[in-house]
Amino acid sequence: MAYMPLSYCMSYQVLYFSGDRVAAKIWCGMAATSATTFSVGSATSLGCKGSSVSQSKAFSVKFYSKNSLKSFSGLKAATDVSCESESSFLGKESVAVLKQSFTPKAQKENKGYGNCVQPQASYKVAVLGASGGIGQPLSLLVKMSPLVSELNLYDIANVKGVAADLSHCNTPSKVSDFTGASELANCLKGVNVVVIPAGVPRKPGMTRDDLFNINANIVKTLVEAVADNCPDAFIHIISNPVNSTVPIAAEVLKRKGVYDPKKLFGVTTLDVVRANTFVAQKKSLRLIDVDVPVVGGHAGITILPLLSKTKPSTTFTDEEVQELTVRIQNAGTEVVEAKAGAGSATLSMAYAAARFVESSLRALDGDSDVYECAFVQSDLTELPFFASRVKLGKNGVEALIPSDLQGLTEYEQKALDALKPELKSSIEKGIGFVQKEPVAA
Repeated sequence: MAYMPLSYCMSYQVLYFSGDRVAAKIWCGMAATSATTFSVGSATSLGCKGSSVSQSKAFSVKFYSKNSLKSFSGLKAATDVSCESESSFLGKESVAVLKQSFTPKAQKENKGYGNCVQPQASYKVAVLGASGGIGQPLSLLVKMSPLVSELNLYDIANVKGVAADLSHCNTPSKVSDFTGASELANCLKGVNVVVIPAGVPRKPGMTRDDLFNINANIVKTLVEAVADNCPDAFIHIISNPVNSTVPIAAEVLKRKGVYDPKKLFGVTTLDVVRANTFVAQKKSLRLIDVDVPVVGGHAGITILPLLSKTKPSTTFTDEEVQELTVRIQNAGTEVVEAKAGAGSATLSMAYAAARFVESSLRALDGDSDVYECAFVQSDLTELPFFASRVKLGKNGVEALIPSDLQGLTEYEQKALDALKPELKSSIEKGIGFVQKEPVAA
């Protein structure tokens, strides 16, 4: 029998329809970027009684309802949902959202194949530096989100082709391209989330000061445009060195009179993603169950995985703690060496950044159970900025989570004390960079 394509239903894209079989790719935010298993137990939602079609062991979702799905919003559907997963883009909390959180906030649509539910894509995201090594895969992953209605891609060159390519993907968001400084303002109008991966990687012969000066100027210029055109947006800083570029962004926003510390984030999600992955591998745990908070900063020894706080509770030898901590701190170098000088950690960074974007969108959409680690303005230590777990809400950071810093092991406390001087220096370097600049007219 020939396969009949269907439109979007709930948070997945139907790949084909044949008799009583439905195969689908779950979008569920970014929870699955590969083919998945899907089973629908409804005689009316798709005009058929579904049965499971296995395409991967990565993710399994089952809906049990004799009626069509009544509502859908982002990652939430108003029906009984069962989820099983060996791994998930968004982690354990997001799977819990699928299992437990359902809100009536979507539109039901009939395309002639039965009743489908249209994801309510209503948020506008801009990626600044979209044609780069991180920007391209990041833009692809953000394009897959059912919560994004418009995706604006900006770069100084080569972005038109990236946008044209992505625009062919049959996901809800409209893709637009913007090239050069003259089009930056239009790119940012009305944007809810701005992601900044723009900048250059460190190249042979380039000193750390060379890298800092180039990327610091790039971030300063872009954040000035954000302040002028979408001052209320969540701002996600990826450009390195994050320990300095986030303070730079804060100072720029202060000068513009629009600084909201709750909406400025240094994206440290990659440190968490690596910590979870490495711990799961080392201890033979199910990756979906593992959650390791990572605090401090986003470079070298300022990255501090709190292995004693690992969930589920896990015992590590002193040797394992040392080995895992050093590997997590130096994971970027691990990738650079594996690529033999041909690049850095672009794909994993894009993956982690897209996870943080999706978490922000969920928070904006009203999800009250969104937690991520991020480098933000903080009073958890004597430092003005610090990476820790935060609770996200509609207005940005709703709360810092101090409990992770309580009851540290001796190893973790010493590492925390050791990272502070380096992190303090990096923060001050960023602040000083802006303060020595003349105030723009």
